Amino acid sequence: MGERLVIVGGGQAAAQAVQTLRQAGFAGQIEMFGEEPYPPYQRPPLSKRYLAGSMTRERLFLKPEAFYAARAVQLNLGVRAEEIDAAARRIRLSDGRAVGYDGLLLATGSRARRIAAPGASLRGIHYVRSIDDVDGITGELRAGMRLVIVGGGYIGLEIAAVVRERGFDVTVLEAEDRVMSRVVCRATSEFFARYHAAAGVAIHCNTQVAEFVGAGAVTAVASADGRTFECDLAIVGIGVAPNVELAERAGLHCANGIRVDACARTQDRRITAAGDCTNHPHPFAERSVRLESVHNAVEQGKSAALSLLGQERPFDDVPWFWSDQYDLKLQIAGLAIDYDDIVVRGSPDSKHFAVYYLAGGRPVAIDAVNSPRDFMQGKKLLAARRKLPAAAIADPRVDLASYLG
Repeated sequence: MGERLVIVGGGQAAAQAVQTLRQAGFAGQIEMFGEEPYPPYQRPPLSKRYLAGSMTRERLFLKPEAFYAARAVQLNLGVRAEEIDAAARRIRLSDGRAVGYDGLLLATGSRARRIAAPGASLRGIHYVRSIDDVDGITGELRAGMRLVIVGGGYIGLEIAAVVRERGFDVTVLEAEDRVMSRVVCRATSEFFARYHAAAGVAIHCNTQVAEFVGAGAVTAVASADGRTFECDLAIVGIGVAPNVELAERAGLHCANGIRVDACARTQDRRITAAGDCTNHPHPFAERSVRLESVHNAVEQGKSAALSLLGQERPFDDVPWFWSDQYDLKLQIAGLAIDYDDIVVRGSPDSKHFAVYYLAGGRPVAIDAVNSPRDFMQGKKLLAARRKLPAAAIADPRVDLASYLG
C-alpha cells in the first residue's frame, strides 16, 4: 500500500510491525512516532526485574536505535500524534508538523487507570506503566519505608513481590474478594495469596480506597470501612485503559478498544491497529476481545503490517500470558470465561501444579504454576479443542498428550 507507511506508537506491536514490513520486502518509507523519549521497549519487566534493579534500561529496549537506522526507519521520539485526517491521509503532530501517509498503523497501546479518590495527586503516589514511572519509584525508595499497593492484580502482586524481597514493609489493598480475580479462579488466587502472606505481605481484600491522606505527600491510605493504612509511598495498579482517543476523533469505530477485523484492519482500509489498543474477533474465544499481552501485540503487529501491504494474515493463536512473583512463574493459556468446572493437576503444596478450566468437558484455559510442561501441553490441547476426562486431568500420571491424537 503506497510508498509511505506511518506507525503511531512505540511499543511491542510497533517494533514488530517494522520488522515484518522489511522482512516482507517493503522498500518504501517507514516513519514511527512515539510519545516517550525511548525506542520501543518491553513493559513486562518494569514491574519485575527493572523495578528490582536486576535489569538495565538498555536491556529493556526491544532493538537498539541502530536497528531502525539500518532499516531506514525514521524514529520520531517524544512526539505525539494529535489528529488523523483520514480523507487527506495525514496526521497532525504535537510539534506542529503534518505528515502524510499511504498506510497508517495505530499501535497506541494503553495507559494506567488513574484512581478517583481524594488526595490522589499527593506526592509519593505512583503508577507503573513506563520507564519514567519506575525510575520515579526507585528514586524515592529509602530503607525502612512502608509501601501500600492499591490493586491485587498481576501488576500489584508483581510489585509487592519485588519490594518485599527488597525488605520493605508491604500492604496490598484489593477491592474484590480475592486477588487476581479478573484473570484466575479461586484456587489459583488463594494459592498466590497464601504465598504472599508467607513472605510477609499483608493483603486486605474487599477494601475500597476512600482517600489518600497527607499534607503535600501521602502518609496513609484510608479505606471506605474506616481503616487507615500508614505508608511512605503508595503504588496504584488497578488496570489499564486503551488509548483510543486519536482513533475516535478520526471517526474510527471504538468500543473497549479500536475495533479491527481478524487481519487488524479498521473500517478504513488504509488504517490498521494492533496491540493493547485493539478489540478484535477471536475464533478461540468465539467473541470480540481486547487482549493485554506481549503475544497479542507481536502477532497482531505482524497482521497489521501485512494488511498494509495487501496481504491477509488472520491472527487466531491461543492467547497466553505470564506473571513472575517471587520464585513462582504463572503461565496462562486460553481465556478463563464461560467455564463450568475446574480441575487441579498436581499439588499446590509442591509449588508445581496446573489448573484446567473446562466448558462442557473441553479445556478453555489453563493456569500453570512452575510447570512449563503443563503450559506447553495445555496450549496444544486448547488449540485442538478436544474434550478430556476430568479424572485424567487430575492424575499427573496420565500423559495428556495421548488426547491430542
